Amino acid sequence: MNDPLVLIAATLVLAAGTFAFRLAGPFLRSRITFPPRAERLMEISAVVLPASLVATTALTEGHGPAGVARPAGVLAAGLLAWRKVPFLAVVLAAAAVTAALRLLGVS
Repeated sequence: MNDPLVLIAATLVLAAGTFAFRLAGPFLRSRITFPPRAERLMEISAVVLPASLVATTALTEGHGPAGVARPAGVLAAGLLAWRKVPFLAVVLAAAAVTAALRLLGVS
């Protein structure tokens, strides 16, 4: 598997498959119709999936809980984002809250 040609071929096949998959959406959108309930579930899943990833990343570290500092930083970021604060300020505030708590000895 250390052959560079195999790696290049695998990368090209993966790139072509990804491109075809992304291109299929606009082409098939006018040909395939979903029931209103299915469309609503897909809209909801577009929000629920990223939210679950954020929750998992914020609350766990390895195989256990992440402690208090990281979730506090995520909570601060969430509150600021909800208040429509600019993104850079949200990220900096989350990092500052997490760093301050860790500096105080709160893990």
